Amino acid sequence: MATKSKELSIEDKLWQTANVLRGSMDASEYRNVVLGLIFLKYVSDSFEARHAELLKSEYPEDAEDPDMYLSENIFWVPKEARWELIQKSAKTPQIGEIIDNAMDAIEKSNNSLQGVLSKNYASPDLDKTRLGEVVDLISDIKLGNTQAKRSDILGRVYEYFLNQFAASEGKKGGEFYTPRSIVRTLVEMIEPYKGRIYDPCCGSGGMFVQSDKFVHEHQGKIGDLSVYGEESNPTTWKLAKMNLAIRGIDSDLGPHQGDTFANDLHKGERFDYILANPPFNVKNWGGDKLREDARWKYGVPPVNNANYAWIEHIISKLAPDGKAGFVLANGALSTSQKDEYTIRKALLEDDKIDAIVAMPSQMFYSTGIPVSLWFVDMDKESSNERSRKGETLFIDARNMGEMIDRTHRAFSKDDIKKIADTYHAYRGTNGKKYEDVAGFCKIAKLDEIAKNDYVLTPGRYVGLAKQKDDGVPYEVKMKQLTNELKDQFEESNKLQTEIKDVLKELGYEI
Repeated sequence: MATKSKELSIEDKLWQTANVLRGSMDASEYRNVVLGLIFLKYVSDSFEARHAELLKSEYPEDAEDPDMYLSENIFWVPKEARWELIQKSAKTPQIGEIIDNAMDAIEKSNNSLQGVLSKNYASPDLDKTRLGEVVDLISDIKLGNTQAKRSDILGRVYEYFLNQFAASEGKKGGEFYTPRSIVRTLVEMIEPYKGRIYDPCCGSGGMFVQSDKFVHEHQGKIGDLSVYGEESNPTTWKLAKMNLAIRGIDSDLGPHQGDTFANDLHKGERFDYILANPPFNVKNWGGDKLREDARWKYGVPPVNNANYAWIEHIISKLAPDGKAGFVLANGALSTSQKDEYTIRKALLEDDKIDAIVAMPSQMFYSTGIPVSLWFVDMDKESSNERSRKGETLFIDARNMGEMIDRTHRAFSKDDIKKIADTYHAYRGTNGKKYEDVAGFCKIAKLDEIAKNDYVLTPGRYVGLAKQKDDGVPYEVKMKQLTNELKDQFEESNKLQTEIKDVLKELGYEI
């Protein structure tokens, strides 16, 4: 969840006002209206800052040259699309039409945004008074003086809104939003510093945003990370394009939405890192038409569940030393379905599964299905890491995290650090000595996993946590327990007698 701050105290008020705007609109349409406005504000403010710089330069005429903006990764904004005009029109009945015209003008002037922006603000379903109020509130967002500051603040507002929409839309919300603490755990464990990163089902782009944050926090260069992705839902694909644009992240999400299985938009390409949260247990994924696909190196996945198809697709896209972290429903850990069992056994015997992390319940907005994180490493004998040949790390994090509201749980920074530190100690990359901890983590060798029928459920390997010794001798403790039990039996007998007496008075003698 986006962290609140004084700087962003407007977000709650903005959300409440935007919520009133919904009226009879479909939830997803209303989401696109609000996020589109936030995006338009970002684009316009970035343009205005650059425009002011150019006016003060040696060649002020450059202020009307689109190339002077595109060269700085800033979108060109025509006069009829600038926020100043929109803000002035906020109280007029024409505000919807003016915003639609602005969106259309920006798309026509920037090839990478064509077909991306929402253009439904003139709809009669949209209350124009409320729309004007939202425009006024967005106008009040304090953006700071630098491009990085504007990007960070509006990016955080955008992420906050994605989170709120996911929560309010329930199951459908999970189609475009993976909870931040899950994404952050994946990123901290994979550590995508430099190279090509890919998400075959990228949703609104959360994996890329957190990877970008990770690089910045570790003093890396975001230009060293190339972003690739694919998303099958056209509306969600647009959300991702806007989300990444607000962050200033260059990306290749394909020219349009696409079905990763039926139409791989990055066919033949390999990646250094893959982060993904595939949809769980998809039945109709088109597997009957892909029985001879080259991606099924470890076995042909069943046509009635896409879980193992996602695993094999991800592995097929990794470079020889690539690493992947992804989310799957827990059923994939232990399924005995013939095709899936065959694939899981082959993956383990080929030494591709590096770690499994069992997650707590209630982490997702979209489902109560328990999930786990899978980590794949194509080179477990890398020269700069501890050799983990024939080993898999199991972490049981089911009891970690805290409830952030009545129905949802999230990891704290300390939770994420504990899990990531354990993984990196196992890999030998953080200078810390790894040790098995009963009830939390254990390294299991292939022969032990084979004896467990290749089941990957962490609880089967880590065992139970050691109970603290309270110092009370066994004989004393047993005497105390039996006395307590005796008292409870006596109380039980007393209650039974009272209940019988009451029933007897009512004419129901036992």
